[in-house]
Amino acid sequence: MAYDWPVRKAHMDDVKDMHALLLDCAQKGLLLPRALIFLYGHVRNFWVVEAPDGRIAACCALAPVWEDLGEICSLVVREELRRHGLGRKVVEACMSDCEALHIRRVFSLTYQVEFFSRLGYEIIDKGALPQKIWSDCVHCAKYPDCCDETAVFKDLGSRKK
Repeated sequence: MAYDWPVRKAHMDDVKDMHALLLDCAQKGLLLPRALIFLYGHVRNFWVVEAPDGRIAACCALAPVWEDLGEICSLVVREELRRHGLGRKVVEACMSDCEALHIRRVFSLTYQVEFFSRLGYEIIDKGALPQKIWSDCVHCAKYPDCCDETAVFKDLGSRKK
């Protein structure tokens, strides 16, 4: 059963808690790390689930990448709160931004393929994402030969402009 905690847009006061949460998961090899300055600069892309104690229970971002393409990234749920629907809640919140931004295609580079499969994403070749490769991936220490993330993709279909 999913926790009925509020999902909201992140604000500046959330950034240090989000950073700690992301860093903890990155140290366990569950995602790539994000610098604190990156989070401050991209806070508008993030949605969070706030636990009753005020801590951030989960966060996720929708990052516009190109024309009608967006990336679901920096998805993390506090370890003790996983498997209660919080990841789905923040991804769905990010997806709610797609219509307003005219994003019709979304992808994620992930280690959590099964999670995204349950949300309707399909595995694709990373080569199908040249905008991502040339904007972000080329700066990653794992590029090109050591990238072990899987690309997943979802076509949202045509939406009115």
